[in-house]
Amino acid sequence: MDFHGIDLNLLVAFNALIEERNVTRAASHVGVSQPAMSAALGRLRTLFGDPLFQRGAEGLQPTARARELAVPVANVLRQLEETLITRPVFDPTKVNQTFRLGLSEYPAYVLLPLLSKTLERQAPGITLNVLAISHRDDAVTLLDAGKIDAAIGVPTGQQDNRILSHPLLQDEFVTLLRRDHPLAGETLDLATFLALRHVLVSPEGDGYGLVDQALDRQGLRRTCALTLPQMFAAPAIVAASDMSTTVMKRVAQYATVSGQLAIYPPPLALPVIPFDLIWHRRHETSSAQRWLRALITSLAASLY
Repeated sequence: MDFHGIDLNLLVAFNALIEERNVTRAASHVGVSQPAMSAALGRLRTLFGDPLFQRGAEGLQPTARARELAVPVANVLRQLEETLITRPVFDPTKVNQTFRLGLSEYPAYVLLPLLSKTLERQAPGITLNVLAISHRDDAVTLLDAGKIDAAIGVPTGQQDNRILSHPLLQDEFVTLLRRDHPLAGETLDLATFLALRHVLVSPEGDGYGLVDQALDRQGLRRTCALTLPQMFAAPAIVAASDMSTTVMKRVAQYATVSGQLAIYPPPLALPVIPFDLIWHRRHETSSAQRWLRALITSLAASLY
């Protein structure tokens, strides 16, 4: 197709390159040869007066100009497709498909078992491939690279209209002691809290948590005897020691040692922690992706 001197097939090639970050895979994506895709990339560079993609360790990396073009081009192609092509209805009971999810530790423990059970019952032909997210911005990196279809984690620090999100669930903090701890029968006031030795959970490895921030505002510090990245390991450590930890409430509830723990409200104000469902705009209108996002949202709502 040609529109005011612009071959619209070049936009298809550009969109494939943005999604695949590899000339060979992009060629396969749109059904052309690798030399044809290379030639299309050359024409795109001439058309936009920009290199558009530079080779990097993880494939083709888009330039700033390519990132500016990515969403408008995807929108144009999506509108054309919606206008010209009738999409088949997605039937999860009849498909064989793999979804790729990026998950932090919390939703992997809290939501993934329920999601897996539901898929097994409602859509046995669907499989899940889960990638770990340890930093909040890992989700954006994986979505941009096309390595995942969606992610569940704390809201990202990046604001960009190519990345979409929806609030999924939230949790509050609680402080834990083993049930037979010498202080377990006492009121957990701030003085008692500060007298304890603490397990600090720091998934991003910064060694400084929200508890420490809240204490710092009061000019106070606690003693952290152990720092670890896995939040769901903390309850078991507390159950076997005289240490304390402050974690999200469902972490305590889902722990195998929950019956061995005494649970208290923290003696200082801490924020509620939100978790979002996050996806790339290029997946916005996919009927399969919409179905998956609706299912995840519904299951998250059932946890309340």
